[in-house]
Amino acid sequence: MSGRTAATKQKLFDAALRLVGERGAASVTVDEIAAEAGVAKGTVYYNFASKDALVDALFRHGVDLLAARLRVAQDEADTADAMAALVEGMLGFFAEYPAFGQLLVSELWRTPGQWHGTLSLLRDDLVSIVRGQVQRLADAGRLPEGVQVGTASAALFGTVLVVALDWQVFGPERSLAQVRDSVLLLVRGLGKA
Repeated sequence: MSGRTAATKQKLFDAALRLVGERGAASVTVDEIAAEAGVAKGTVYYNFASKDALVDALFRHGVDLLAARLRVAQDEADTADAMAALVEGMLGFFAEYPAFGQLLVSELWRTPGQWHGTLSLLRDDLVSIVRGQVQRLADAGRLPEGVQVGTASAALFGTVLVVALDWQVFGPERSLAQVRDSVLLLVRGLGKA
């Protein structure tokens, strides 16, 4: 992909993300995405076969970016440091891309959702990264007895996603470190229950 094509696709992603994050994917038109990106409508169709293809690519692009942030935790030897890196990576991503968090929440649990199949696969990819870190906690004996790794992983992912959205909407004056530390205190407290 040439630099110009990549830049155009990024402009389209950013425009679509802003609009879709505000109003949901179904209510945004290709004309609106093109206008928001400052390109001709044909440019959208040149780069993506349809609005649906653009939104699908938007989900994949966003999840790839988030997954890269979550994978940083894998480099931490200490499980507590790994959990902090995981939580901070998620919070940092959603602070940078709050519209993607809104879009993820609104489309992931929409029933039936047009992008449910794509989002289910992408959600599984993200939760599997979280699951790796929770499994490390379990292997170290740091999960309460009876807590299943899969359930804990989905709960942690959902918790951080909702906390990130709540932070952006209701508490933007709080720092990333403050929010991260609050989530980590919660996670550690549950480990002692």
